[in-house]
Amino acid sequence: CDLEVRTIWYKYIGHCIVFLLNAQYNSCYNLLCNTGDTGQGARTWIKQILNQEMAFQHIKVIYPTAPARPYTPLKGAMSTVWFDRYKISNDCPEHIESIDSMCWGLTDVINDEIKNGIAKNRILIGGFSMGGGMAMHLAYRFHQDLAGVFALSSFLNKDSAVYQALKKNESVLPELFQCHGTADELVLYSWGEETNKMLKSLGVSASLHTFPNLHHELNRTEIEKLKTWIVEKLPLEAANK
Repeated sequence: CDLEVRTIWYKYIGHCIVFLLNAQYNSCYNLLCNTGDTGQGARTWIKQILNQEMAFQHIKVIYPTAPARPYTPLKGAMSTVWFDRYKISNDCPEHIESIDSMCWGLTDVINDEIKNGIAKNRILIGGFSMGGGMAMHLAYRFHQDLAGVFALSSFLNKDSAVYQALKKNESVLPELFQCHGTADELVLYSWGEETNKMLKSLGVSASLHTFPNLHHELNRTEIEKLKTWIVEKLPLEAANK
């Protein structure tokens, strides 16, 4: 099938790059880009690593772009970021106001897909670095009936609002697929490992795939593992029943 690519604009988050191989898709996943990147940039990066699009016959792929906002770690310079941080550390308060505003903006994307006929338990959300952190807030605080969450080179702060929300939860939670490089100097491997352990202790079924000598980046093996997990969570056979 020919690849169809669309650009969709949203009021609160800017534009999303959407592509699909089949007009009869029945599932979707959203990949949230890193600080300073765009949806198109994330798509291009993954395509360069795989030497092909990360596409599926039955799954709609969405690459949202974060809106530009002043970013404190860049001394207030404008950057396309999902939320602000007081500093790049897991040992500081979260900038919860900006996190929550993006949760509401990304909820519009999820609701649009539901209106288009995709069941909520056929939607995955995740991202790289800040995008993975955003996905964990969105799913575990506001959309606990999604199919799953993936977080690549990502972390949650030590007293994250996610942990506070899950302490009160009694329902089944989306599975978490996590990857992290041991040589990451921006988002330390120990931060990702601590996030994984905390979420497991709060009832999340979580895996952590470790990549020795990988810095703050993606590699082919990691993306291939993610592709396999996506198809396991959103199998074509289950959708056709």
